[in-house]
Amino acid sequence: MQSSFEIDKSDVLKVKNAILAGDETLKIVLEEYHASEIAILFERLDKSEQRHIINLLPAEIASEIISEMDEESHPEDLLFELHPDKRTEIVEELDYDDATDIISQLEDHEQKEILEDLNEEDASEIRNLLTYNEKTAGGLMNTELICVNINLTKKDAIDEIIRQSEEMEEFYTIYVVDDAEIFKGIVSLKDIIKAKHNAKITELVKIDAVFVHPDTDQEEVANLISQYNLTSIPVIDQHQKLLGRVTFDDVIDVMEAESTEDILKISGVSEDEELSGNWVEAVKSRLPWLIINLGTAFLASSVVRYFDPTIKLIPSLAAYMTIIAGMGGNAATQALAVTVRRISLYDLTDKQAYRTVLKEFTVGLINGASNGLIVFIFAYFFDGNPMLGLVIFLAMTGNLVIAGITGAGIPLILKRVGIDPAIASSIIITTFTDVFGFLLILGLASKLLL
Repeated sequence: MQSSFEIDKSDVLKVKNAILAGDETLKIVLEEYHASEIAILFERLDKSEQRHIINLLPAEIASEIISEMDEESHPEDLLFELHPDKRTEIVEELDYDDATDIISQLEDHEQKEILEDLNEEDASEIRNLLTYNEKTAGGLMNTELICVNINLTKKDAIDEIIRQSEEMEEFYTIYVVDDAEIFKGIVSLKDIIKAKHNAKITELVKIDAVFVHPDTDQEEVANLISQYNLTSIPVIDQHQKLLGRVTFDDVIDVMEAESTEDILKISGVSEDEELSGNWVEAVKSRLPWLIINLGTAFLASSVVRYFDPTIKLIPSLAAYMTIIAGMGGNAATQALAVTVRRISLYDLTDKQAYRTVLKEFTVGLINGASNGLIVFIFAYFFDGNPMLGLVIFLAMTGNLVIAGITGAGIPLILKRVGIDPAIASSIIITTFTDVFGFLLILGLASKLLL
């Protein structure tokens, strides 16, 4: 089994040296790499080197490289900077959905310039796809598909499939429509081939096929393809007419993008920040969230200020305060990550939401008591004060219970009121665990130790 390709300095150096050595040497070196591997290597090459390679390669391979390039490498800029003739050849080789994804990132006048150079059919298909939101089924779909009439015989259907597939690289499912182009279901090529000679498509079609509408969110499309183990899913309009299909390879990209987006949001980083962006973009993306977090930190510090006399009388509390707050924050983040992921995968009912919070309450109680017992033993032997150990035990248990409840409850509440739970949850739960962590240990100490 071949391992996945990773950028290596020797590979980058080999390609750079080949560029200097001349086109014939470069062609030989490039033959060692798959198009997707060259796309990865492009991350370490400058724009002039990228253009040189794209111009050297046939449009078929060049189009595959550009379609495989990471979004943050801006393949749209590379495409637009090419000579119009080369650019047109590449776009015509791309699947409509890939071409649309790339062209949509350009300015309106740049899109117009590229589309004017295409033949009318290709330009019309891409213009149509550009009207859909890029994060919906319409923005993901490819209008190239195999479609047969429900009234065809096996022989006529096979002839039609052969005719339509001449310009398609691959297809997984055959879609069935009636005379009015209304979607009727799907049929597999295997079922057609195995059917009797005089069989009709109407006898073979599966009418209960899963489908989506063009405005269906991309995450829902990904969930359906995953749930029903589909290789592709049809996209139909409100009149049940077949518009296109979304394939599983597009869904893989969606799932990766959605996961990255959720991770960034939970960490308080804007989804607009590019992973390979510069420090200016990073500061603009993160500073607003840090300022908000600073405000919540002042709230937690006000609790500490209120109990300043208690801390002066029992200085060792200062050391244990950080443990209580830190453990609460970690436990809340665990509950938050699990809950946000659960929300993204499933549309939770009220009963399921209640069970989620109850589960995290139970986990927080057990984990809090277990960790609290460890700290109790430490305080008993190190400080020689069993009552101090009891205070810390109760504070630890209480804060981890609060962490579990807020880590699960806050994102569920935000989801219910229409706010993305991944965006605001982390700051809210951190505030809860810090404030209640300090309040529990200092409040209990004031009552039980003074």
